[in-house]
Amino acid sequence: MTLRKKIRGWLFKAANAVSLIATGVNLTDLRLGTFLAGGPTYSGKMVSVDTAMQLDTVWACTRLISDTIGAMPLKLYQRSADGNSSTLARDHPLYRVLYNAPNSDMTGMEFWSAMVACLMLWGNAFAQVIWSDAGAKRVIALYPLRPDRMTVTRDTTGELIYTYTYQGQTLTLEESEILHIKGYCLDGMMGMSPISAGRQQMGSAMAAEETASRMFANGLLSQTYIKSPDWLDDTKVMRAKEIMNEYRGAVNAGKTPLLEGGWTVESIGMNPEDAQLLQTRAFNVETLCRWFGVAPVMIGHMSKSTAWGSGLEQMNLWFLTYTLQAWLVRIEQAITRCLLLPTEKETYFAQHNVDALLRADSQARTQLEAAQVQNGIKTRNEIREKEGLAPIPGGDIPTVQAQMIPLTDVGKAGVLPNVQPIAGSAPAPPPQPNGTIGDPDDD
Repeated sequence: MTLRKKIRGWLFKAANAVSLIATGVNLTDLRLGTFLAGGPTYSGKMVSVDTAMQLDTVWACTRLISDTIGAMPLKLYQRSADGNSSTLARDHPLYRVLYNAPNSDMTGMEFWSAMVACLMLWGNAFAQVIWSDAGAKRVIALYPLRPDRMTVTRDTTGELIYTYTYQGQTLTLEESEILHIKGYCLDGMMGMSPISAGRQQMGSAMAAEETASRMFANGLLSQTYIKSPDWLDDTKVMRAKEIMNEYRGAVNAGKTPLLEGGWTVESIGMNPEDAQLLQTRAFNVETLCRWFGVAPVMIGHMSKSTAWGSGLEQMNLWFLTYTLQAWLVRIEQAITRCLLLPTEKETYFAQHNVDALLRADSQARTQLEAAQVQNGIKTRNEIREKEGLAPIPGGDIPTVQAQMIPLTDVGKAGVLPNVQPIAGSAPAPPPQPNGTIGDPDDD
């Protein structure tokens, strides 16, 4: 590395340091880690959350996961006394906070999408918990906090202390005042950032994007040079530069240059195909997708066929099982740990509704729902509620086929279902010798 490049690199990092100090940085800030590392990637690119989000793959993976989870209904449920069933806890104050509006400024979709985006980028998501002052202690609001401004430490008693820095001011919060959702972690205190752990691959992707952009910027003459048979004085050099500039850039691509004085065009480099630039960029998409656990096809990368089934239903099932499930469980368990009282943790629980993601086509869904109703698994009103329809009278009673008999009685003549008469009605007529039910008045 030349002395000029070294000086320029130190000046760049010094400017970054001034910017960090002005915004109130702490030791958990990834940008400060980048500054102290002194060239954290082999490609020489400085990788942070802000620069990584300029990569379309990082943006697409983050948006896909955060918006999908944010759009899932998150509701609070109450277990029955025997623990075999559960009902919506609509009367609990936390139900409204989780499902409708975590605070006065954000909808549920906006809040949870932002929290999951923080998980994707920093490996941690924080929200300040506001408890009610009067009456029973209940959560009444949640406000998201940026992870890059948060420091987590333990005091002498072993309790976690959260210190939040914003615009030069510091706010210290106790563990009961924070909803902390951790990503993949090793110490149990702080989740690991995919951006920090994958900075080498992201730096390579940034370098490849810069190379491609510079090729387009230089245009026609990026891989060539002009050879003159004679020595050029300053005037002719300036004229040569003017000619070259007339054919540079994407706007002038395809134009045929006019050469003067016996000049010839010679090739000195490789085109993007020879340099395998396109293959490198495609490979970077697949590499970055691995850091987020997203199949490339889910973000529009169609270069290869999938190996885990076809059809929207199979894609969504794969996405839910191998990408979203771990994040959903982390969120639900963090809610139980941070937002429920000790006396409520055995009775109440939060859960995402993933039915919308797994909905099949209309024909397959209709067949499944019909089988569930006919076998008494679900009631008609439960199916109608799932389809967004109003309940009907008598639709809350499970029903089964009246012709069903025990397996041990299959093939026996004259065996009929044990049909009980409706109160106030005449008893069922006795079976006839031929195995049919007849009316005793019929002669």
